[in-house]
Amino acid sequence: MKIIIIKLGALGDVVRTLSILPAIKERYPESEVCWITKPESLEVFEGNPYITKVITIPCNISEEFDVLYNFDIDDEATKLASEIKADKKYGFYKEGDYAAAFNISAEYYLNTLFDDELKKSNKKSYQQMMFDVAELDYKQNHCPIYLNKKDSDYANKFLRENNIDSNKLLGIHLGASARWPSKAWHLDNLKEFILKAKSKGFEILLFAGPNEKDKNKKLAEELKRQGVKIFINNPKNTLKEFASLVSLCKQMVCSDSLSLHVSLALKKPTIGLFFCTSPDEAEDYGLLKKIVSPLLKDFFPEKSDQYSEELVKSISAEDVLKAIDKKK
Repeated sequence: MKIIIIKLGALGDVVRTLSILPAIKERYPESEVCWITKPESLEVFEGNPYITKVITIPCNISEEFDVLYNFDIDDEATKLASEIKADKKYGFYKEGDYAAAFNISAEYYLNTLFDDELKKSNKKSYQQMMFDVAELDYKQNHCPIYLNKKDSDYANKFLRENNIDSNKLLGIHLGASARWPSKAWHLDNLKEFILKAKSKGFEILLFAGPNEKDKNKKLAEELKRQGVKIFINNPKNTLKEFASLVSLCKQMVCSDSLSLHVSLALKKPTIGLFFCTSPDEAEDYGLLKKIVSPLLKDFFPEKSDQYSEELVKSISAEDVLKAIDKKK
C-alpha cells in the first residue's frame, strides 16, 4: 500500500496536520507514506516513524499510488493532486482557476474558506476537518514533533549558559505574520504581563522569530533598565532548535501561530490568545486554555487582516495571569 500526502501551506498548518499520520497508519498498517511539502518544513518530519519519505517542491512525481490525500487548496498543491496518479483521491484538486473537492466529505472545509457565515458558525477544529477530508474517524489524534539528542543538547546548553531554572520557566511567543497583524498582543500588555509573572517567581523565555527580533530585543533592554531580566531565544533558530527550547518550558503563552502548534505537539500546557482567528479551529488536546478577545466577533473573519490597537489590547495581562495560575 503506497500513500502520498500533500500539505504545503504555512509551517504551523503542517505541524497540526501531522495528527493525521497515526490514523492513516491504523487504517493501513502495512502502508508506505510519502509526504510532499515545502523545503522549510523538512525538519518537522525528522525522526517521525509514520513517514517513509518526504519530497519537497518543486517536484515531478511519476510514481503511482494507492491513496492520495491533499489537504491544501493552493494552486501548486491542487495541481500536483490533479497530476499524480492514484487509485483513490481525497481532498482538493484544481478545476479551472479554482480548488474543488475530490470527495463530498472534503467540501465542508472548502466551504469554510469562502463562506464567512459558515466560518463563524463552524465549531470543528482544523484537525477534525482534515480527518473529515480524509474520511477517517477523529479521536483527538495527536502526533508529536520528534526531538533527538542533538535537539536536547542544544536546549540543555541554553539552560546552562543562561543559568536558568527550568522548573520556573514560562515561554512566551506572541508574534504574528504581516498577514494577520492583530494576532500579536500589544507590547504594553505583554510588558505588564511579564512584570506580573516575574513578581510571581517565573523565569521568562521570550521567543522571537525574524519578525519579532527587534521588538523583543528592545523590550528586553527596557526591562533590564528596570532591573528585570528575561531570556530571549536566537531569532534565527531552526524549527527543531525552537521546539527544543519550547520543550524546556513548563507552560507556553502563544498567539494563534506556529508556536501554539509546536507547543501542543510537544504536549505542553498552553495558553492561547485569540484576537481575530477562530478559537474553535484550535484543537485543545486537554492542554490548551483559550483566551478569546471580547472584540473577536467584530473582526472575525471579515476584518481578520486589519490592525486594530483596541483589539490587540482587549485581552488584559490579568486575564492571562489568571490562566497561568490555573495551569500550575
